[in-house]
Parts: sequence; C-alpha cells; structure tokens
Amino acid sequence: MAPIKVTEINSEERHTMLSEFIKSVAFNRQQITKVFQKGDEVEVASQVYGFIGSYYNATILSPVGAYHYRIKYKTLLTDDESAPLEEMVSAAVIRPVPPHQDETMSDNGFRLYDMVDVFANNGWWFGFISGKIGEEYYVYFPTTADNIAYPRHVLRFHQEWVNGKWKYLPKTRN
Repeated sequence: MAPIKVTEINSEERHTMLSEFIKSVAFNRQQITKVFQKGDEVEVASQVYGFIGSYYNATILSPVGAYHYRIKYKTLLTDDESAPLEEMVSAAVIRPVPPHQDETMSDNGFRLYDMVDVFANNGWWFGFISGKIGEEYYVYFPTTADNIAYPRHVLRFHQEWVNGKWKYLPKTRN
C-alpha cells in the first residue's frame, strides 16, 4: 500500500481559501427557516456594496406579506440622525441574533485563521484572524480587502444560521 501523501497548505493558500469561503457565505442569502414576530431581535445582513459581510442588530416591527419585514435598526440612524433607521427588508437577509458566547470560548484567545465577527462601524463584520501583535488581533475582511487590528472584546466566533440552528464554522487549529 502506498503511503498517504500529506500536502501542507502554506499561509498564502490558506488565506486565499478562507477568503473565497467567506465571500461565498457573505454573498449568499439566508435560508428562510424561521418566521419572525413583532418584537423579535434579529440581525440583518447588508446587501449594499462595501457593506456585504456585515450584520446589524434590529427589531422586527411587523411582517409585510410572506417574505418581508419592517424592521428598526438598533445602531443605524436616519440620514438626519434624529431616529433609528426603519426599513422593509427581505426575509432572506434576516437571521436570529446568535446566542451569547460563553467567555470561556475565547479564554485562550483566538487563533490564526479562526473565522470571527468584529463589532465595528455599528455592526458585526465577518472575517478571519490574520495575525496577532501584543493584545490586538488582526482581522482580514475578504469582502473589503481590509486587514485591521482589534482588541479581543469586540470579537466573537462566527456562527451561521443553518437549517434552523446555529452552527460554528470549523475553527482552524495549527
């Protein structure tokens, strides 16, 4: 029997693979598996160029037909900044708020290539850990090609809403 050949993936290849995977997730719409009610807390995925891969906390104000909801954002304001922004969105861009992550999940910190969300610019942005210097983690965002340093307290492990359940994406352990 021939020995199994193990191919080591270099960091550039891993960076490219993760970037393509995150882009594919960010550009997909949510599978509609949950009917929301007035008052439900949700996250809304942006479909605006330059903001794809970001999620914003909102509250359901009302259903509109079978596949839309009127929502009010918690962190986004109207153009004149006088009130929270309200808009009608497709059910395909709404997901429940992920469960709170136990502090022990990141007690050892995040590791290189872990897929994470970063709370920045009023929303959660999907990326992966590209490095760490001191106490700051560098997160690469494939949808914007930015690589930015953040403190641990604004990071969470990324989760996807799949078939009506929250799933952690596999963490990379070197």
